[in-house]
Amino acid sequence: MQSRESVQPVRSLGALRLSRAENARERLVMGLLLACAVITILTTVAVVFVLARETIGFFLDPAVTLWAFLTDRTWTPLFSNQTLGIAPLLVGTFLVTGIALVVGVPMGLASAVYLSEFADDNLRRRTTSVLEVLAGIPTVVLGYFALLFVTPLLQKVVPGLNLFNPLSAGLVMGFMILPTVSSISTDAMQAVPRSLREAGYGLGGTKIDLVMRVVLPAALSGIVASIILAMSRAVGETMIVSLAAGQRPLLTIDPRETIATMTSFIVQAATGDQPAGTLASRSLYAVAATLFTVTLLLNVISQAIVRRFRERYE
Repeated sequence: MQSRESVQPVRSLGALRLSRAENARERLVMGLLLACAVITILTTVAVVFVLARETIGFFLDPAVTLWAFLTDRTWTPLFSNQTLGIAPLLVGTFLVTGIALVVGVPMGLASAVYLSEFADDNLRRRTTSVLEVLAGIPTVVLGYFALLFVTPLLQKVVPGLNLFNPLSAGLVMGFMILPTVSSISTDAMQAVPRSLREAGYGLGGTKIDLVMRVVLPAALSGIVASIILAMSRAVGETMIVSLAAGQRPLLTIDPRETIATMTSFIVQAATGDQPAGTLASRSLYAVAATLFTVTLLLNVISQAIVRRFRERYE
């Protein structure tokens, strides 16, 4: 029979080997996570670098000036007679986005209030599942739905509505951003402490008073963040506007006309045969840089609003 002294070193050796194996696995996992983080950062830097390089090359062209780019009312970089005013694309983008927000924000907030304050747990889970399914529908499907189903219905009631128009694209896009507004706003409302609700009831408030005067003000930062995030997603949406709104850069706010947005022009230019390094090809990067700047500003504004109106509860 082995003595206790002879068994102890064997156990210590086994524990040491196990410890070394665990440390090796931890180092491997940490290395993989670090590699993923570095690849993400390098990819972002590479995208920004290429975007900046091509955009600078666009504005260094003698035919381009920043003032004309921002103020001219015509955008025809793919034609022989090139005019480089991005205003039609900006107006078209914000026209479709505005229609989408008019549709998606009220419905999203209403559903968030109902799910947070009125629905029971079973109904909340079922409704949330439906919203997740809506969020998972491919946007190319929504684009064809807007073009082939929504537009013919609207043409029966809206006189002069073109086949490609921002109205149907904006309406369908409103349902696309609805889950974003609803889910984030619901989380913000449910984060309001129960003590505030009980205090509201203690003061004699009704359910509606509680929602309007306690829950919504307390969750304001999250609600505003959800709206700006939905707006950012609508600005960057591609397939719905490319299929339903058209690719005609017309400076108008008439929702019945065919227009073009920044993303639809990017699709149009990317699928063309413009030689690399030409003004036409670099115009794609200039529009992409403008789109990047707009979405970046929206995210910065969202973060500022969240910090300004955030409520902290102990």
